[in-house]
Amino acid sequence: MAWRKLGLVYRPPGTAAWALTNAAYPTAEVVAEDRLRIYFTSLDANNFGRGGWLEVDPTDPCRVLELCDGPILDIGDPGDFDDCGANPFSVLTFQGRRLMYYQGWQRGLRTPFAAFTGLAVGDAAGRFTKWARVPILDRTDEEPHIRGAPCVLDCGDHLRMWYVASSRWSEGPAGLHYFVTIRHATSTDGITWTTTPGPCLTPEDDEYAVGRPWVVRDGALFRMWYAIRSLNRPYAIGYAESDDGLTWRRQDDRAGIARSAEGWDSEMICFPNVVDAGGRRLLFYNGNRHGASGFGCAEWVADA
Repeated sequence: MAWRKLGLVYRPPGTAAWALTNAAYPTAEVVAEDRLRIYFTSLDANNFGRGGWLEVDPTDPCRVLELCDGPILDIGDPGDFDDCGANPFSVLTFQGRRLMYYQGWQRGLRTPFAAFTGLAVGDAAGRFTKWARVPILDRTDEEPHIRGAPCVLDCGDHLRMWYVASSRWSEGPAGLHYFVTIRHATSTDGITWTTTPGPCLTPEDDEYAVGRPWVVRDGALFRMWYAIRSLNRPYAIGYAESDDGLTWRRQDDRAGIARSAEGWDSEMICFPNVVDAGGRRLLFYNGNRHGASGFGCAEWVADA
């Protein structure tokens, strides 16, 4: 498996108050045969995160056709679970409704943040309204700190979700860091979710987080790309395969993409998103400083 890098797609110019910096967590949606909409998260002067979008030509995904004129989803009221950020992660149509699953987060005092999954519903004009002021994946005794970064797959009569979860923060020589796994849940209505017991994917060796999963299905095979965070190595993108979407075989050496020698993605690569559009498979991903350098695109050119 190999990806051919096409280049940087977008980095905010710093002219909009809601989007001064960053274009993190790129999330692609095919909206027309010749239009691919990419949702992303930018930060304002207070480092509060809001989602926006731009559209590109699938045959030339580094060429921006249109950019939204403001955030599509605002932060929550003070005290709400998303009062510091409302970040799009997965958009699809299910049972006649356009659904956006987003990560809402709050800053903390003893830990940097807590993050949980919220739901917004879209209208014909492309606007999204939050389903509720509370998350659809809220705290549990097993997952009290993070239940976010959802990837949702339409399976016809039900939805499947892969998301990140954390149950502990640890203080060590490298400072405070979370321990994050990838978990799975199902829903028949898109609102109420049943979590499958146990993690799908866990950190290994010096890793402390596997995150931002993105799953596609090729026939009977499930493929997952995800971000890897470790104590001694820069952020990287990993890859795994599964026959049922629950038990995964890590094959990180087949991820097919690595940091560049120089430029916007030379320090790290992270937060992958994979989409089939325009007769090609495309990977959108973040580079240096977790999206501060923007997001870029690569094309799948081989499968070995």
